[in-house]
Amino acid sequence: MSATAPVLTNLVSRGGQPNLVRIFAKEAKYEFLKSIRLPVFAVSTILLPIMFYVLFGLLLNNKSGDFPITTFLIATYGTFGVMGAALFGFGVGMTVERGQGWLELKRASPMPPYAYFAAKVSTSMIFGAIISLSLLLIGIVFGGVHLAAWQMVKMVSVLVFGCVPFCALGLAIGYFAKPNSAPAMVNLIYLPLSFCSGLWVPVQFLPKTLQHFATYLPPYHLSQLALNVVGIGQGGSQWWHVRALIGATLLFLGIARIGYSRDQGKLYG
Repeated sequence: MSATAPVLTNLVSRGGQPNLVRIFAKEAKYEFLKSIRLPVFAVSTILLPIMFYVLFGLLLNNKSGDFPITTFLIATYGTFGVMGAALFGFGVGMTVERGQGWLELKRASPMPPYAYFAAKVSTSMIFGAIISLSLLLIGIVFGGVHLAAWQMVKMVSVLVFGCVPFCALGLAIGYFAKPNSAPAMVNLIYLPLSFCSGLWVPVQFLPKTLQHFATYLPPYHLSQLALNVVGIGQGGSQWWHVRALIGATLLFLGIARIGYSRDQGKLYG
């Protein structure tokens, strides 16, 4: 009891009520530290979109087309990167912790129930910011990318906050996948979704059927929001893309709610 007393005291305000801001901040801090100390997650999540950008944006760039490919790929591989951070960090991470009984332990603790999920969302956003800023830095230094300061800030903001729908998708995966199958399930969703959304190949180069199908996919709408920042979006209003992402978030949260109810039924009958 004496060992935990200082910790509990630090998380309680002078009025005797829990200091929710400090609780959420501490949970987010340790979630980020846990993630950054897992090289398999941290290194692969950050380096994969950077590697693709260097390969296809810098080394294999034939400088053809109607738009600057190095700028275009910052938006699309940025979307690819934040989506990966959310799906693997939230989806796979939660699935493993759920299988270990960590979620039940969290629910039994006096910590606010949403602090766990908020910590995972904030960690996904931090990794999304690292990926977006890294792509911008490489593009500016080696790819001849020229953007105004406000465009860089807006693009990074769009990508960082755009990871929220994929956190919701990760939450849904977390309640339905098994710990051993979660990485494979995420890859089966992540990679085809990226290709069909025009993140690897510009959507206008895809077959007509896929071009139409892409408009129903969340990564397409996030990448278009990022591309619109630099004036090379490929159709649709800003609000159409925003509404599509909000709708996808609500859909994924609804699926996650079904999974949560199923878990509760299994645990408590």
